[in-house]
Amino acid sequence: MAHHVAIIMRGLPGSGKSHWVNEFIARQPIHLRARLLNHGCFSTDTFFYRDGQYQFDPRCLPEYHQRNLTGFIYAISQGEPIVICDNTNLAKWESMAYEAAAKSLNYQVRYVLVGVPNDSHHQALCAKRNRHGISLTQIVKMAKQFEEF
Repeated sequence: MAHHVAIIMRGLPGSGKSHWVNEFIARQPIHLRARLLNHGCFSTDTFFYRDGQYQFDPRCLPEYHQRNLTGFIYAISQGEPIVICDNTNLAKWESMAYEAAAKSLNYQVRYVLVGVPNDSHHQALCAKRNRHGISLTQIVKMAKQFEEF
């Protein structure tokens, strides 16, 4: 069986998770790049885009997280060589289902933490550059949920 990898991103909004993912994909061979872009990269944020505009609705969050997880599980069940979860995953419980599903299908799980969530300078940077208009106050609240693991 070929080596399969599940990458689970971690970090505050605006930390650079999606940038890291895009750079990682760009470094892959062309055939793998296409597979990753079309079948291997999963972010709950994608469900909030309407006509190219990000429109966050907290009422939809549970449904969109479930849809994201379902897509991720489908991809690993189809044997995609690399599958990526590009969510914040600040607390362990947020990534547990992704990790369990990947391990159950013999994927090596790699966590990638981008930035230092508890650092106030990093929090300010994230508040400035996140694409979703999340305020510094909200970023600080999210950072308090961060768990080392």
